[in-house]
Amino acid sequence: MFTTEIIIVLVVLVLAVVMFATEKFSVDVVALIIMAVLIVTGIISPEQGVSGFSNSATVTVAAMFILSAALFKSGAVVGLGNKLASLFQYNFWIAIVATMVTVGVVSAFINNTPVVAIFIPILAGAAAKSGHSLGRMLMPLSYASMFGGVCTLIGTSTNILVSGIAADNGLEPFSMFEMSKLGLIFFIVGITYMLLIGIRLIPNRENGGDLVKKFGMGDYLTEIILMENAPSVGKTIKESPLKKNLDIDILEVSRNKVKYFMPGEQMVLEKGDILKVRCDLQRVKELKEREGIMLKTDLKFDDKDIQNEEVILVEAVIATNSEFEGKTVKEISFRQKYGATVLAIRHRGEIMREKVANTVLRSGDTLLIEVRRDRLDFLRQLQLHGRNTFLIVSEVGFPEFKKDKIILVTVTIMGIIAVASMNLLPIMVAALVGCIILIVTNCISMEEAYKAIDWKVIFLLAGAMSLGVALDSSGAAKLISDFLINIVGSLGPVAIVAVLYLLTSMMTETMSNNASAVLLAPIAIAAAFTMEVDPRPFLMAITFAASSSFMTPIGYQTNTMIYGTGNYKFMDFVKVGGPLNIIFWIIATLMIPVFFPF
Repeated sequence: MFTTEIIIVLVVLVLAVVMFATEKFSVDVVALIIMAVLIVTGIISPEQGVSGFSNSATVTVAAMFILSAALFKSGAVVGLGNKLASLFQYNFWIAIVATMVTVGVVSAFINNTPVVAIFIPILAGAAAKSGHSLGRMLMPLSYASMFGGVCTLIGTSTNILVSGIAADNGLEPFSMFEMSKLGLIFFIVGITYMLLIGIRLIPNRENGGDLVKKFGMGDYLTEIILMENAPSVGKTIKESPLKKNLDIDILEVSRNKVKYFMPGEQMVLEKGDILKVRCDLQRVKELKEREGIMLKTDLKFDDKDIQNEEVILVEAVIATNSEFEGKTVKEISFRQKYGATVLAIRHRGEIMREKVANTVLRSGDTLLIEVRRDRLDFLRQLQLHGRNTFLIVSEVGFPEFKKDKIILVTVTIMGIIAVASMNLLPIMVAALVGCIILIVTNCISMEEAYKAIDWKVIFLLAGAMSLGVALDSSGAAKLISDFLINIVGSLGPVAIVAVLYLLTSMMTETMSNNASAVLLAPIAIAAAFTMEVDPRPFLMAITFAASSSFMTPIGYQTNTMIYGTGNYKFMDFVKVGGPLNIIFWIIATLMIPVFFPF
């Protein structure tokens, strides 16, 4: 029966799914909107609305971000990656197997996003040296991180989240290795599929080391000479018609045989200056008609024409849930803040070379950046200190790590796993104690710990949990579960497992995997209670499906990270990941009832 409360909750549910999928607002904002609406309409109390912030799952996920950052800072994963990269010069298949297994094992115990972030530039260097396609390395890398993530409780935030929802409903939380049996089957089958079929389906596109050619910048870079009667002569770069009217990026000024790289906006232009500029084709045509400007023609640029002892070209990816999302390069004041110029943007497979400064950035966008070498280390430090901005994926080296802390960080994380798996302490307590140990021993500073936490994910979890509470308390979850049971319930609980896995998988391809899990878990529990079976198989179906998103580049954060760098098209993920999704769905439907009986 539809009550006013149920109708409100269902409307909020539909709107939430639409907003999560369309990404009109960031996921944390959507979660907070959900929370506010449910509290204001009286569906849940204010205490219930904010209870997600103190939930053990939310706290555990925050702690795991800190532990992952500490491991990253120690340089342990980088050392592993460099050793693996050298294998590609000898045998591609041995190297890719070793890489996938290593990444999978590491991702079973720490957040897989920083693992993939570390390996992308390492593999980019390996591809350049060995001549192998980078695209055939990065997709296996992303998928392997997901294969490993479903092997343990702490493999992904989704596993911890669903376990927390189970505990909130009076069920036993997941143990550390409860998922391991089925997770290892996914791991072995996934790697076997990629070796026999998946990698062979990935197009062998050219994505070599020359970034100017990779981003097709040849027609967008040129040189101009300022004649005596040029309107820009005597004016600063900021006030010159070239900048104000034509919005041209001046990359270099040559004056009296002296070159000024990435000149500041207050530099005064003089007659005879030779300017190396980035501009679109229409601007080039306008330049030809400008009084006082001589345009050099038939120039062909590549990386060596841009790079020198003072500036370098790098490729960077906007991080998942980056603070840059939804902003333009101009709004960020990129050149002033970072001492770098964005020359082009690869967005969802399309390269944007015109109106770059006004292009709205999204997670996964790949930027071609010209940066002063003395500012490069500053950009790398942003990653090291957990700043959620962008990831440099060019092989330009890493900042200094705290290598003397490798053993301490590794032992601490292993201790957390051991203590939690033996039920000596709850995983939340063990993780918090581990974070305190690493902070006190200076493996990671308190400031770095704060920055390491992906606060968008934390707010997403806390806000989305309020909808889970509303689904349960209003009776909406039972109503939806009854509808589900009426359709396929006659086929038995195995059919419900199959439907829940498929539904979660489809939702995760278009929206946050955590959001999908939070929305469907209450429905799964309600269905189990109605059918008088153990809810665990249903929850496991949701957990595995939410962490196994292979079919789109936007369904999982690691897929988004490799999208532009690997020079992929959307359909590449469909061709490679689609069959893998179906294989995992069949395995889950058959094996979940075996490992998690009703």
